[in-house]
Amino acid sequence: MKFLHRAFFLAFLLFIFSNFAAKAQISPAEIDKLVERTLKEFDVPGISVGIVKDGKLIFAKGYGLRSLNTKEKADENTLFCIASNSKAFTAAAIGVLVDEGKLKWDDKVTQYIPEFRMYNSYVTEEFTIRDLLSHRSGLGLGAGDLMWWPDSNNFTVKDVISNLRYLKPVSAFRTKYDYDNLLYIMAGEVIERVTGKSWEEFVESRIMQPLNMNQSAGDYKRLKDNTNELEVRMV
Repeated sequence: MKFLHRAFFLAFLLFIFSNFAAKAQISPAEIDKLVERTLKEFDVPGISVGIVKDGKLIFAKGYGLRSLNTKEKADENTLFCIASNSKAFTAAAIGVLVDEGKLKWDDKVTQYIPEFRMYNSYVTEEFTIRDLLSHRSGLGLGAGDLMWWPDSNNFTVKDVISNLRYLKPVSAFRTKYDYDNLLYIMAGEVIERVTGKSWEEFVESRIMQPLNMNQSAGDYKRLKDNTNELEVRMV
């Protein structure tokens, strides 16, 4: 619930700023007032806000705290983990490989991960790259998430592949949307098997670096400088 609370907070903030952008120009003082009110209403300790107009950064500022223990303040350069926003990078990375002809959206997953198994043999045989990204596998909301969250140190990708086959579906294949995480891990594994690079390496080299995202990394452990990192990485 906390995760959904934070997600709603971010969506709300984006909606508010989009409305302001569509109207008259908002002043820095109005931005300050809006963000401070939003932090309080949603009980969020800190946030960094950036506003881009016509391809240029016109506003950047941090609000609140980046550490509840040390009371250090967040600023415009504070680094935040983006949680499931990384799924957009996964889908984009797959799209890059499709554009380059290295795989197809409707290729079977077993073509790249032969040991891939779902609970039903028919689903296993028909499961495509597109299905990995569509949240319509038949698995229930968050199925198997305890394998990797909140502590991913006890399970490897190999473990996830091995255990997928034991997760019983709650709906028929491709008939119902249920948000899923494990199959995005599988999509990351497809990227590694096709390119020989880890998800982190591929996303950094093919997406982040070309976009000059020099303060970003595929994993917080790969950051060049983590001295201004948000203390709590996942809520």
